[in-house]
Amino acid sequence: MNNPIDPDKIDVFWSEVERLTEAGELRRLSGAFARFMASLGPAPGPLLLAALVLSELEGRGHSCLLLSDLAEDAAALLGLPEEEWKELAAGIKPLPKNAKGWIAQLAGCEQVWQVGEFDYGQPLVLDDSRLYLRRYWRDETLVASCVRARAGERQAVDAPAVRAWLELLFASQRAADKPDWQKLACAIALRGKMAIITGGPGTGKTYTVARLLALLFATAPDAARQRIALAAPTGKAAARLKQSIDKALNELAERVGEQLPLRELTARMGAARTLHSLLGARPDSRAFAHHRGNPLDVDVLIVDEASMVHLEMMASLLDALPPTATLVLLGDKDQLASVEAGAVLGDLCHDAQAGNYDEATAAYVRDAAGEEIPPAYVCGGGALAQQTVMLRHSRRFGGPIGQLALAVNAGDVDAAAAVLRARGALGVEVAHALRWIEHAQQQHAIGLALEGYRPYLRLLGEAQDGVEGGAHEDWVRAVLQRFEGFRILCAVREGEWGVEGLNTAIEQRLGDAGLIRRSGDWYVGRPVMVTRNDYATNVFNGDIGLTLADPARPGSLRVYFLEGDKVRSVLATRLRHVETAYAMTVHKSQGSEFAHTVLALPKEGGAVLARELVYTGITRASREFTLLTPVPGVLGEAIGRRTHRASGLRGMVEK
Repeated sequence: MNNPIDPDKIDVFWSEVERLTEAGELRRLSGAFARFMASLGPAPGPLLLAALVLSELEGRGHSCLLLSDLAEDAAALLGLPEEEWKELAAGIKPLPKNAKGWIAQLAGCEQVWQVGEFDYGQPLVLDDSRLYLRRYWRDETLVASCVRARAGERQAVDAPAVRAWLELLFASQRAADKPDWQKLACAIALRGKMAIITGGPGTGKTYTVARLLALLFATAPDAARQRIALAAPTGKAAARLKQSIDKALNELAERVGEQLPLRELTARMGAARTLHSLLGARPDSRAFAHHRGNPLDVDVLIVDEASMVHLEMMASLLDALPPTATLVLLGDKDQLASVEAGAVLGDLCHDAQAGNYDEATAAYVRDAAGEEIPPAYVCGGGALAQQTVMLRHSRRFGGPIGQLALAVNAGDVDAAAAVLRARGALGVEVAHALRWIEHAQQQHAIGLALEGYRPYLRLLGEAQDGVEGGAHEDWVRAVLQRFEGFRILCAVREGEWGVEGLNTAIEQRLGDAGLIRRSGDWYVGRPVMVTRNDYATNVFNGDIGLTLADPARPGSLRVYFLEGDKVRSVLATRLRHVETAYAMTVHKSQGSEFAHTVLALPKEGGAVLARELVYTGITRASREFTLLTPVPGVLGEAIGRRTHRASGLRGMVEK
């Protein structure tokens, strides 16, 4: 039996929850969820506290609450000072002392279903020492079961034929390292129903997949009937995926010539789509048109920027994928995880750098790709490890930006600072590529924005009234491309170093300089980011566009979006959920690339300021990177903190 609640003590608990909520330390939803648990039946204090913490962690991207963490250091779990945690827990006595004690307390509660017991449909699920909201437990178990099934399935492969094709497809490439991991990835992806290809920027993930597509067409019994779909979490990432693959496939078509009608075969693939569009998202609903009862009509599905795919979306995707189809996930496991709950790609290939291949995989790669996996990587592993390949050589990031990214990813604060400070001694070219303003003020960011955005704003002045059709579209495309050459990225939303503060300050400075003419919220040249999916206008969360005059309707404004080389537009008055986007969060920048990227770190960022955020910001830059740090030590603090999201997915997949 659980101890009954002492009314006086529980009032202390609710009062402290309210105080922390008003102070911004807790979400209002977290307190409301704990009260909801109390309304469902007898609720001992530990249940209410666990429900509060679970809801709070869900808002921070965790899919579950590890009871061992709750027992060992609950204050750190919530990011609260020790004294505030003690005051919060003062109304819950006695608290369980360890994970076993928490399990015992929660297992007897009416609101909790313990896996293996009779299921009453309770809202909370206790699985071993993990506490879940039911929908996240359902999603994790679905993803785990689908991944296990796909990773363990093997297809018959004609190794000599595959090797011959790989030699042709990679003929012009000399591997900078041995083995040729790109060639190896193609061979491994061909033999299963699931493959993961991970690697940092410039390692050639889409280059590899283009050759995988050619290999699939070349070895398929009926290549003309292959149904291949390309997808990504955002519209921009989808457009970039299609553009990169089309370019690589055109080059390959010249090489294979008459041996494979590659242009004809790939013409049937169609455009890359967002995952929402692919699955058939329904307005105002979490449900999709495609699911297990109405699966996707595909033979091969390639998903880029998989690190951005949250747990619920991955569950929906796997549920809708027919068992006969092959899934290929592309992404950088070291980037920021999705904004919503889960870190699926990170969980699935957390140990990809170790290889963990078995002897059978090594033998297969030797036969099918002519490559020898180094012995250090042949140390045995699970089924998913045999279908996971990490690309290890960056062809784009060999300079100082790449050195900085590697140092940050390794958690080496001293090495990162040394790369940043060595810029002056490494020559003019390097100095131009990498800058660090250590004691930055907001004016530094505003000055960079003034110069970075001047090219597209100047081009706005060259617009010709009355010009429509192709000439106007070419001009719009040029404006959008210039705008995409520069961006300021922020770690936080609020404050002078956040998105809101910088956007306001930049907008004011551009107006003072005569580069924009504001006449309300909407004006020519205003960059906007869509903040909510809108199926009526076919714009999606994260899409970025520019506000320009409508040539067909004098006095009207349209927002133009660039998708690859294509331009589309929507009347500004039809866009209800947008925000100004001279500056944007690092999270929203994933899937994008800018010639010059400025990363502005705040004076203090708390748990959000972590190594993955800095790494992701750095790797958005293709030619130039500028780091702004307003106070000493903030860079070291960020690099020293790793993002950890509680999850049971890794264990479920490996069991």
